[in-house]
Amino acid sequence: MRNLALLICGVTALLAAPLGAADPSPDLLARMKAADVVILGEVHDNPAHHAAQAQALSALQPRAVVWEMLTGVEAGRINAALIREPERLEEVLEWAESGWPPFAMYHPIFQAAPDARIYGGEVPRAAALAAIQSGPAVAFGADAELYGLTADLPAAESAERESLQREAHCNAIPEDRLAAMVDIQRLRDAVLAREVIAALDDTGGPVAVITGNGHARRDWGVPVFLDRVRPGLDIFALGQSEGGQIGGAFDAVIDAAPVDRGDPCDAFSRAGD
Repeated sequence: MRNLALLICGVTALLAAPLGAADPSPDLLARMKAADVVILGEVHDNPAHHAAQAQALSALQPRAVVWEMLTGVEAGRINAALIREPERLEEVLEWAESGWPPFAMYHPIFQAAPDARIYGGEVPRAAALAAIQSGPAVAFGADAELYGLTADLPAAESAERESLQREAHCNAIPEDRLAAMVDIQRLRDAVLAREVIAALDDTGGPVAVITGNGHARRDWGVPVFLDRVRPGLDIFALGQSEGGQIGGAFDAVIDAAPVDRGDPCDAFSRAGD
C-alpha cells in the first residue's frame, strides 16, 4: 500500500500553482508560527520538498510532529538520542523495507526538531484492507461518525476523486476498485487528523504534520477532518508544487523543480507483460 501511495502522489499534479521560492520565506514562516497545526505537504520523492520541511520545522520547533510515513508502533521507538544516529534510526524503523523514498531525504526533518514528540499516522496494511472490504468507518473504529466517515461524499467530489485515482494509475485500475481507493484516502486523512488531535491533547501544541500534498490539501484532506472534529483550530496547510503544478487548495504553495521519474506508467505496462 505504501508503494501505491507514492505513485499516486508522484503523478497527480494537475492544477497550476503560483511559482515561488523553494524555501519558506520569513513571512511564510511567521504565518506558520501563528498556527496551532502546520501541515507540510510534499511530493514524496522530491528532495527539495524535504529540505523545505526541515527548514520549516527548524523555525517552528513544534512540540509534536505527526508523520504519514510512520505507524504508531514505529513512532514509539523514536527518541532524541536515536535521531542522532541516522543509521541506527533507519534500521529501527525498517525503512529500507517500507517502500518510502531513501531515508537520507527524511532524516534532516527528524533532526530539525529532535525534541518534538513523534506520532505515527500511517494506516497499517490490515486497516487498509478492512477499508476495501468493509468501508473506512469500520476500519477507523470508534468515533468514525464524529470524523464523518459514516457519510457518503458528495457526488461531484466522489466523481472527481475517482477520476484522479484513475489518472494516477494510468487507467489501469478496474472501475469497480476506484471507490475503494478513495475510501482508503479518506481513512488516511482521518487517521492523520486523529493523531493530530491526540498530539494537541498530549502536548498542547503546536503540532506539525509531514505528509503528501494530497493529505495536506484544504478542500478534502486532513484540514477538513480537523475543522469537523476540533472547530476553531488555527490550521496552516502548505502545498509544495513541482514546476508550478499541484492539485488542491492550500494556504500557501512553494515550488521546486520536478524530479525526473521517467514514465510512471511503465510500471503498469510491465505488470501486464
